[in-house]
Amino acid sequence: MCIATSVGLGGRNDLADVAAIQILLNLNAARFKPPNPPPLGVDGRIGKNTIQRIADFETQAMGLPQSDGLIAPGDATIRALLAGLPEGPTKEKLSIVLPLSPAERIDHYFDPLKSGMTKYGITTPLQAAHFLAQVAHESASFLYTEEIASGDAYEGRKDLGNTQTGDGRRYKGRGLIQLTGRANYTAYSKACGVDYVAHPEKIADDPLAAVDVACWFWVTRGLPALAEQDDVKAVTKRINGGYNGLDDRIHYLTRAKAVLGL
Repeated sequence: MCIATSVGLGGRNDLADVAAIQILLNLNAARFKPPNPPPLGVDGRIGKNTIQRIADFETQAMGLPQSDGLIAPGDATIRALLAGLPEGPTKEKLSIVLPLSPAERIDHYFDPLKSGMTKYGITTPLQAAHFLAQVAHESASFLYTEEIASGDAYEGRKDLGNTQTGDGRRYKGRGLIQLTGRANYTAYSKACGVDYVAHPEKIADDPLAAVDVACWFWVTRGLPALAEQDDVKAVTKRINGGYNGLDDRIHYLTRAKAVLGL
């Protein structure tokens, strides 16, 4: 489901879970009795307005005789909220997957993601869910397209093709799935026809490139088959080399599956 813990009166009210519910309530505004309520601020903080909106949704949209103002993962209210989502990809649905991502970052990457995923055939619901979960974690909800670390740890790594002095810093991780090492930059440059070996920083600076390289990596590393098997551990290991951030990736995956109707 799109929340991992309870939200509302007396709930745990995790920041991401509250934000996801606030977005869902806003997307279901047309189902309230007239006049339609004004949009809630999406800040991830529980308050009287969000609790009242939960209660109003349950009594007005769902027709319940009363409400306790509390939503639990997988309950009837979650199902009713998800049923009110529009068809097809939208920025709002993407924001439910990444509820703590600033709106401007969703705007920045929505169209490149839509076109890139179509271009590379990342279009089945299960594969799309796994892909979005992984790029969400790797980029910290679209906040970073360049590795924060200096890249010195990659210096001299012949397995990454880093054979020249300074290659570690020069070819540190970039893109929504962080491309790392001279060899990978060279392979991607040949595939896309742009010289990112000479200008590696452009992968981080250009949202189209940041998405495209992630899609290219996904397909060339055999990740579609692993995603279709719904094996989040195998997908994570293929990308990360281990299981760093596995629980975070699972949280994103759960929200993505809910939004995509899985």
